[in-house]
Amino acid sequence: MKVTQPKPVTGLVSLWRNGNFLALWLAQVFSQIGDKVYLVLMIALLDQQFAAQESITPLVSGIMVAFTIPAVLFGSLAGVFVDRWRKQRVLLTTNLLRGILVLLIIPGFWFQWQPLVNWVFLLGITFFVSTLTQFFAPAEQAVMPLIVPQEQLLSANSLYTTTMMGSLILGFALGDPLLSMAAQVLPQGRELVVAGAYLLAALLLVRLHPQEQGTATGVHTLAQVGRDLREGWSALRAKPQLGGAVAHLIVLYTVFAALTVLTIQLAEQLLRPSQFGFLLAAAGAGVAVGALLLNVLRAWSYRRLSAVGSLVMGGALAGLAAATHSLPWALIGNLALGMGAALVAIPLQTLLQTETPEEVRGKVFGLQNNAVNIALSLPLAVTGLIATRVGLAETFLGLAGLVILMAIWRGR
Repeated sequence: MKVTQPKPVTGLVSLWRNGNFLALWLAQVFSQIGDKVYLVLMIALLDQQFAAQESITPLVSGIMVAFTIPAVLFGSLAGVFVDRWRKQRVLLTTNLLRGILVLLIIPGFWFQWQPLVNWVFLLGITFFVSTLTQFFAPAEQAVMPLIVPQEQLLSANSLYTTTMMGSLILGFALGDPLLSMAAQVLPQGRELVVAGAYLLAALLLVRLHPQEQGTATGVHTLAQVGRDLREGWSALRAKPQLGGAVAHLIVLYTVFAALTVLTIQLAEQLLRPSQFGFLLAAAGAGVAVGALLLNVLRAWSYRRLSAVGSLVMGGALAGLAAATHSLPWALIGNLALGMGAALVAIPLQTLLQTETPEEVRGKVFGLQNNAVNIALSLPLAVTGLIATRVGLAETFLGLAGLVILMAIWRGR
């Protein structure tokens, strides 16, 4: 089946003049920063509550689990509802409610409960914040083709991905000093900063007015939910290029989740474990370079771009296997890895947006979100054990083989 080719874009100037895109893009920036700084906030609160405890790692792990469970349980189901609700309302409401949930931490701590009770309270808040995020993600992807012309989607996704990686780096790198400064201004300043990011995203989304088709009133029965989920799977099976794109993205996010763990071990050899962010920042810079490179390669097909991107990633991972004792080469390897990832992720996400019928976009992106979250979770659990048993370099080589196989499959 023929895959849609990227069309020439008119440049970023047209995107900046698109008020709907500007509102969505800025809301995404603040929402992403809120998500990343939220995790930093949870660690800071646990460190404060359990200051006398030798290690808070098990407690932090509990927060991570509470953040991950909704992604696995509700990722696909959320897409069913997104297709039946107004996307703009979903985007606005989920950010508004996440901001309110973070604000609830302030009165929740007024009761001076025991630290363990506070931890359970934070687990609950985290679970509901993450649950709302599962509705935000597919609605965000589904609304993009409604506000951006098809010929500009590749540029829009390039900008989106670049700022997403920037938010990731800034959120984790600047989260702690930002929250520390806020706490010096107001006792509850940390909570206000995170809640403010979500609420500002909601305020920006008031200006979003996509041209949506009529939506159904809701989902009433389990049988109806099942039919809607099967409709999403049917859309992926009906167009093999969509299923192939989702499979390729799963491999991509599996590699990046594994990279997060391996980078910490690499930092132990080259820097300090706490400085692993420098290596991840190089990968983020690579994503930005790859996004810019797409404007030069926009005449290539999506399939060719993703195949070449996978080969670049494979070469970068093989290079990292040989750079476990060289900081400059490790930084270059991460830079190349990020660049290859951009060549894979951005065209494939654009392909999904353009080829998926509007009436099932929420279901397809919900299924994608669910699969990607599982792909992000499993490597976090097993990569460290594998690297300890077989070696860091060998694990990098194994990941290189995986992405090269995907490149060969996609390039057929």
